[in-house]
Amino acid sequence: MQQDLINQAKAVIRQNDCGNYTVPTHGLYPFQWNWDSALVALGFAHYDEDRALTEIETLLAHQWDDGMVPHIIFHKPDDGYFPGPEVWGTGRAVPTTGITQPAVAGFALRRILDRSTDRDRHATRARAALRKIHAWHAWFYRCRDPQGTGLVALIHPWEAGRDNSVDWDEAFTRVPTEGVQPFKRRDTSHANPEHRPTDEQYRRYIYLVQLFRSLGWDNSKLHDASPFRVVDPGFNAILIRSCADLAVLAEGLGEVEIAAQSSAFAAKGLAALESLWSPAHDQYLCLDRVSGQLVDSPSVGGLIAAFCAIPPAKAAVMARRIEQLAARVGYLLPSHDPADPRFDAKRYWRGPAWLIVNYLVADGLFAAGETAIAQRITADSLRLIERGGFAEYYDPITGEPCGGGSFSWTAAMVIEMLSGHQIAA
Repeated sequence: MQQDLINQAKAVIRQNDCGNYTVPTHGLYPFQWNWDSALVALGFAHYDEDRALTEIETLLAHQWDDGMVPHIIFHKPDDGYFPGPEVWGTGRAVPTTGITQPAVAGFALRRILDRSTDRDRHATRARAALRKIHAWHAWFYRCRDPQGTGLVALIHPWEAGRDNSVDWDEAFTRVPTEGVQPFKRRDTSHANPEHRPTDEQYRRYIYLVQLFRSLGWDNSKLHDASPFRVVDPGFNAILIRSCADLAVLAEGLGEVEIAAQSSAFAAKGLAALESLWSPAHDQYLCLDRVSGQLVDSPSVGGLIAAFCAIPPAKAAVMARRIEQLAARVGYLLPSHDPADPRFDAKRYWRGPAWLIVNYLVADGLFAAGETAIAQRITADSLRLIERGGFAEYYDPITGEPCGGGSFSWTAAMVIEMLSGHQIAA
């Protein structure tokens, strides 16, 4: 049974493999996405280590001079996706977007090299990738944390990867829609519109893109110019974990300076993350950097914080919180608390379960010793696959598949869970 699932997952990735990069799924997402690629590399690594490194190298080949790694790379024209390169107008030889995504590449690179069957042969490639990833991490703390708090802010919801989360609702009201050029969405022709962000949200997304483009995509200006500046605990936890993993990797590869800087980034971020803890919610919350207030939104973003080395006592509290969520759904993890009236079981990041989130949270909980709930998350993930195939995401109550189908990172997570340390589930 497990081998059958692994073979099916490999077939999904093979279907979306474009040679030196993968697309999330054909039609709905026809380009290379940043954190999708890094997570898909983890799947590749179980049966083709060279292809896994190539996936990350292709992503990093399009790094900007200032260190940013963009969230989409438009390798080939495809008018089936909006907003395409003509809307972004970043002026790159190979077009990219002008914003970024969660920095999982550092974590993925360490895990790939740690498991490598020929570490010496892969060390040279890993060292080159490590230097680029470190430059990206430094960019985050320079351009998205200009006050040096230790926590970086999102300037666009798409950067979190959780596009329409309830977390953004209040801050998003500051983003106007006046002056947004008319556009035609493409996503709703590939997926059920009831599962996607609303048109109103899309107008605000595009307003921000137009604003940043008017500033020449100058990352020294974009943070302060954006009316949407939100500190996401999950996004920061991924960055902190990647910095910590890069420090270990750099030490082993003799990159002493990078190791020291990465360790310092992780330590400062980990300490600052505690400012986002909410005893009332038993989890971390987002911070609206403009208002200075924590966001009253019990989403999975606060649970992804478990991915980094949070205090064991906090990990234990969040494990109990997840047990409470388990009583409200058929499958973990919902992307929003079903007890909140804003929960929507099928609409993208306002309720559905995502295997990549399950993987990240379970990985952190395994490391924290919260094995039982981590195994439950993994078991639910595999039940979702059996119920609905390799979908983009799932209704956490019924298990119904939602969004796109034949999804690369969903397949990669299945391979990871069945072939890696999460197999215990």
